[in-house]
Amino acid sequence: MLGASQEISASSFGGSFASTGALSPSEIPADRFERGTIRRVDAKEHVFCDGDPRTHVFRIEEGVIALSKLLGDGRRQIIEFAYPGDYIGLGTLREHIFDAQATCAAKVRCLSAAALEQEASRDAALALRLYKAVSAELAAARSLLVSVGQQSAMERLAGFLLGLSARASSDGNESVVKLPMRRSDIADLLGLTIETVSRTITKLRTMNVIDVVRGTEVHILDGDRLAELAGQ
Repeated sequence: MLGASQEISASSFGGSFASTGALSPSEIPADRFERGTIRRVDAKEHVFCDGDPRTHVFRIEEGVIALSKLLGDGRRQIIEFAYPGDYIGLGTLREHIFDAQATCAAKVRCLSAAALEQEASRDAALALRLYKAVSAELAAARSLLVSVGQQSAMERLAGFLLGLSARASSDGNESVVKLPMRRSDIADLLGLTIETVSRTITKLRTMNVIDVVRGTEVHILDGDRLAELAGQ
């Protein structure tokens, strides 16, 4: 997924790697974060802001964090959503270059960035995991660029729902997708207007591809058709 907002670089890595995505839960050993402190974050509260000193790396424990950039004309581009198990704030830059804002009540575990970087400089296995994770996130960033630049609104939204479905499959129910974010957040990720997102969701419901329950839960009724609409 896209989300880690920094450039990762350390001498033990053999170079520097640009990343715009959140690292997945399998990439960093969990026990390295168990000594970190827990921070609760309210909906719309920032974990960190663009320009803040980069002092900590965060693992999402509950909720969803939107990583975004405010453009010069006031528009917001969401880079990605970070979900439970994802890591944000990795890098060696002194300041964060994106905003990280909770879309709903969330909880993050905090670990000193300096401590993690010191461990990576001594632990070749950790450095390799970070390298592989960043490589995967770079590929995901390029995929998002193609999606926003070339795909239709239907293809973008269908692909977004399929991505959430794939993540939900780890919980054993890929046909039910939670949407712990606003339509405006989805629009800012996919480069669409709120109205277009709403119309596209309505169209998918009319086609009996999905159903929406309570406005925050999407039931995928026809996964094959959704994949076809996403161009996959």
